[in-house]
Amino acid sequence: MTVWSAEQVLALAPDATAAAAGRRLATPAPWSGTGQAEADGAVWGLCRGSGTAPYRTVVDLGGPAYQCSCPSRKFPCKHALGLLLLWSDGQVGPAEAPDWVHAWLQTRAAKTAAAPAGPRSPDPAAARGRADRRADRVAGGIDELDRWLADQVRTGLAAVPGAGYRHFESVAARMVDAQAPGLASTLRRLPGVAAGPEGWHSDLLEELALLRLTVTGHRNLDRLPPGLAASVRREVGYPVAKDDVLATPAVADRWQVLGRRDSDQERISTRRVWLRGEQSGRPALVLSFGVADQALDPSLVPGTTLDADLHFYPGAAPLRALVGDRRGEPVPLAAPAGGDLTAAARAFAAAVAADPWTYSWPVVLSGVVPVPGEPLWQVRDGSGRRLPLRPYGADLWRLLAVSGGRPVTVAAEFTARGLRPLSVVDGPGLVLL
Repeated sequence: MTVWSAEQVLALAPDATAAAAGRRLATPAPWSGTGQAEADGAVWGLCRGSGTAPYRTVVDLGGPAYQCSCPSRKFPCKHALGLLLLWSDGQVGPAEAPDWVHAWLQTRAAKTAAAPAGPRSPDPAAARGRADRRADRVAGGIDELDRWLADQVRTGLAAVPGAGYRHFESVAARMVDAQAPGLASTLRRLPGVAAGPEGWHSDLLEELALLRLTVTGHRNLDRLPPGLAASVRREVGYPVAKDDVLATPAVADRWQVLGRRDSDQERISTRRVWLRGEQSGRPALVLSFGVADQALDPSLVPGTTLDADLHFYPGAAPLRALVGDRRGEPVPLAAPAGGDLTAAARAFAAAVAADPWTYSWPVVLSGVVPVPGEPLWQVRDGSGRRLPLRPYGADLWRLLAVSGGRPVTVAAEFTARGLRPLSVVDGPGLVLL
């Protein structure tokens, strides 16, 4: 059974509070009846809590999946995290699984083996009718957006910051009505651009130009190559069914899990996980979503390598993917090979040339040194070339602590305005930033 590092365990935590509570439980004192079974891929134990009976905690490492008798609505809860940390520290030995562990594992196995009921065959005529009606609504919304964009150029941008969200919300709401949610999301992002630092007008004009490019692309969908047409449809917000993505040819590889970032917007949580093919060098982004207290997908653990098939969403520079068939358990990540800043810039430029709506591209950089500075930190490669670091929530001091002034390997997103660091290799492990 492959043992995870403490960093890999803490990457599963739903939030910082759960991670801190898990660390406090990562000692033998509150635990009894602990054990691990290599055949079942499970770890379990009894944790003393505030009640008279201890909490029963079990983790299926193959998922991973968790079960705890505590009342917490977080997955994994602090008890599962504490148990995994105790196990990763070598303090949970082999044992015969008790009946309650066997019962839960058997229930999980039965659910996995049960074939889901197939969906009812759709009515082709009804589907075509719905598609035609949506196309008409989207076309009408596109025409209105085009007129609005022309107004922005004619009247100028000087008054936009003072108008606030109202300036964009009405046209964004119209895009929602026109069933073009992708355009609505872009428009609702623009007030933040207009409220940016000096040079905001250049950034806003660039965003408006990309919206105009989407308008033009949508009007010429039939003339575009399939990949570019798919990118335009993505920007407009046409849905793509998961079953259709999983039906595309698979890309088989050993996928290195190099970064993870969670974000919350209103009641929707989003988890972004970045991967790279060990043999192909191909980058991939896997998204999962949770509503309210719904748990996000914990199965892709940073610092591991997964032998699996990935299926990519259509596009001119495909990046987002779904995980298909998996082969075996994840194994610890071997140090990924990377390039210098010049190679990273070329990779980003190639992605933008193929898909103009590419805002960032995952890269791995080897032999770079973080350089603190004002107003921005930088990274320097072996040739002396430098690029600014745009942390966007990343902990640059942690990056500096791991580096200690020495060259390190960093996974990052390359953007037009600098690098957004994701993780740094620290010896045999990976440290999330």
